[in-house]
Amino acid sequence: MIVKILIAVLIFGITVIIHELGHFLLAKANGITVTEFSIGFGPTVVKTEKGGTVYSLKLLPFGGACQMLGEDGEEEGEGTFNSKSVWARISVVAAGPVFNMILAFFCAIFVISYAGSSPARVTEVADGSPEAEAGLEAGDIITSYEGRHISIGKELNSVMTVQGVPTDEITLEVKKADGEKKTITYEPTVTTRYMMGFNYDDCDRGMEFTYVQQNMPLAAAGVVAGDLLVSINGAPITCVADFTAYQTEHPFDGSAVTLEYEHSGKTKEIMVTPVENTYANVQFSYQLREKQSPIGVLKYSVLEIKYWVRTVIDSVGMLITGQYSVNDLSGPVGVVDAIGTAYDDVKSQGVLVTVMTMLNMVILLSSNLGVMNLLPLPALDGGRLVFLIIEAIRRKPIRRDLEGMVHFAGLVLLMALMVYVMIHDVQRIL
Repeated sequence: MIVKILIAVLIFGITVIIHELGHFLLAKANGITVTEFSIGFGPTVVKTEKGGTVYSLKLLPFGGACQMLGEDGEEEGEGTFNSKSVWARISVVAAGPVFNMILAFFCAIFVISYAGSSPARVTEVADGSPEAEAGLEAGDIITSYEGRHISIGKELNSVMTVQGVPTDEITLEVKKADGEKKTITYEPTVTTRYMMGFNYDDCDRGMEFTYVQQNMPLAAAGVVAGDLLVSINGAPITCVADFTAYQTEHPFDGSAVTLEYEHSGKTKEIMVTPVENTYANVQFSYQLREKQSPIGVLKYSVLEIKYWVRTVIDSVGMLITGQYSVNDLSGPVGVVDAIGTAYDDVKSQGVLVTVMTMLNMVILLSSNLGVMNLLPLPALDGGRLVFLIIEAIRRKPIRRDLEGMVHFAGLVLLMALMVYVMIHDVQRIL
């Protein structure tokens, strides 16, 4: 337990340190006085001073800060943030997210050098399937799925998982082995099942709901990720094998089902009616990873970062449109728990696999941190960039006190959201 917590904190800390290091280095390069460079937040554990900068380690290992002279005030004397040109300030603010992308890129190089990466190269197509009859063949590279450009196999997997597979008609663009580009359209084979909207897995305490889909029966009944299934219609469920066996004998058919589940140490009973769900069968397989040349490693490292950037942006869009809720967000506690869970899942497979898995977590987290910080919201780097870009266009700054008030209000709201998410993470974990 202690080991996985330390690893998780280390990974989280590295991504934050690199982010703040970006701000720090560009501030120094532009002659801005950095008053304090801190790791963590809360009370100071240890500190030292060098070259006019206080370097400190805080008690709580989540976050960090690069505090610059005059950054949040109207000071414009020598060495202050506001005394520098608008483009110098833009470079300093943007450096944090940029350094996160650089970190993710170098981690991707290591992972892809070891495990490889691949375009969505088709490896097998079921004989007699609609896909085969439409002309899809082993060796084809899928470059577009339903109008969305596909760069790597992981991206195709994500699109089909998150957006779902159309049940009426599917359009693919593929690159044939001889280089020919072809558009393939087909009507997939469909299957109808009754579902309640959840994913699950075994854990030390039993069968855990690892994901509960919004706007589905289970979520509507109040079940959340992290809850444990106790019984179905009186049949005890102690693990996934019990659930699978029950499903084999009693598949959901649209009739109401009585569930017992454990939430925050309390057992609750609900009645849920599964809903009919018609879905398309995917009758082809494709490569996620294949070894790459040195040039290929660099190419697919870029594509890997592009994939995660796009994934984060899509997730933000789904949050705005209501496809995700605030309860689906994870804060530092949730991130540490996710990293710890990933470590537990792979530690038995050897040091090398474990290291590569942890590097993948760094890629995910660092890309996420970089993109999220560029959102045009007050108190974030993106919010600061909005004010600086406006200043560059109108050639004069917005009133410093007004900008400060906006950022302060944003910070208060952001901290309130963080507290809410942290509490939710703790409740889910416990």
